[in-house]
Amino acid sequence: MVAGLHRRYRLWLLDSIAPTWQSPYLVGSTLVDTRDPVALAEAAAGIPGQHGRLAGMLSYDEWSVEATAQAAERLKLVTSAPSAITACRDKATTRAVLRAAGVPQPESVPVSTVDDAQAAAERLGYPVVVKARRLAGSIGVVRVDNSEALRQAYRNVDAVRFPGVVRDGSDVLVEQYLDGPEVSVDSVVVDGVVSPLVLARKQIGMDPYFEETGHVVDAADPLLNDETLRDHLSRVHAGLGITHGMTHTEFRLTPQGPRLVEVNARLGGDFIPYLGQLATGIDLTAVAGAVATGAAPDLTPTTRRVAAIRFLYPPHDCQVLDVTVHDARMTPSMHAAVATATAGQEMALPPRGYMSRYGHLIAVADTVEQARAVLDLAPHVIELHHKRLEREK
Repeated sequence: MVAGLHRRYRLWLLDSIAPTWQSPYLVGSTLVDTRDPVALAEAAAGIPGQHGRLAGMLSYDEWSVEATAQAAERLKLVTSAPSAITACRDKATTRAVLRAAGVPQPESVPVSTVDDAQAAAERLGYPVVVKARRLAGSIGVVRVDNSEALRQAYRNVDAVRFPGVVRDGSDVLVEQYLDGPEVSVDSVVVDGVVSPLVLARKQIGMDPYFEETGHVVDAADPLLNDETLRDHLSRVHAGLGITHGMTHTEFRLTPQGPRLVEVNARLGGDFIPYLGQLATGIDLTAVAGAVATGAAPDLTPTTRRVAAIRFLYPPHDCQVLDVTVHDARMTPSMHAAVATATAGQEMALPPRGYMSRYGHLIAVADTVEQARAVLDLAPHVIELHHKRLEREK
């Protein structure tokens, strides 16, 4: 995002740590607590005048979107109401607000003890999904098929921790299980009007967990113009009060129609905006910058292709010996092959660890079938050498 915005704006970074990789794209930076909206607003207002007028604020960090919206409101910059952003960050609040707005979604029960979780699951009926209410990236999310598995699932989800994310109170959700494929929609919202830009079909693995193993973005995906899905998308945003900004909304396509999984007040992760740009030519970071500064975003596609990514996981808990990218095995449709694990690194699969990926392959092709065939070659191009950890035996 920073690199994309740099091509159009003069950037000043507000962060709690000094810039590293961001430095070439910045005109300056300020160290500040990014969870403190007052401190953020004061830091933004204190940017030296020679760097120009403060045109807008946005965050590429999931954990700072609330404070950023509050700071932008203090500075009278373009933003959705902070209450709308907060409702997105807390999955229990999302469910409650949209239930009141009449948006179809699974029943969801916040619980604070394992006994409460078991009672909720028995009332909803198995299978159920158990998840943390404030985490992201499918971390800790698990399907539970019976009462015997429920107690351990609750303990596993309750134990998941992420730096800077508070876990307290009724912090676990038990929800009705939604059957059907999952999609995400990255949209731009201007004056309350929702425009879907990138639809990604999510690949999930490691049943009963929901590890995201890949995404496929087709510029010509018919779901982008599906009236039912677009209606649900508009109702979700209107119900939450999202009026400006970028959103990442996830749905399950159930036999009864689309049902909301969650909505995030930010661009999607896992390279989805980049896949969208490869498939459509639309730079979602430029769109985000335009909305944040009150300008009209350019939503004109310039290409029509399929872009997809496969994330590679080890077969079991392991210590990495080496990850080799075989450049000679690359084909023209392979856009990028990247190793993301290093020698000596320990990798654990759910429920002991999440998102333990040793590499990823990006494909760009003319059809979904061609892209998937290319992705199937990923382990051949990015080769993992590892030692199985003894605790797995």
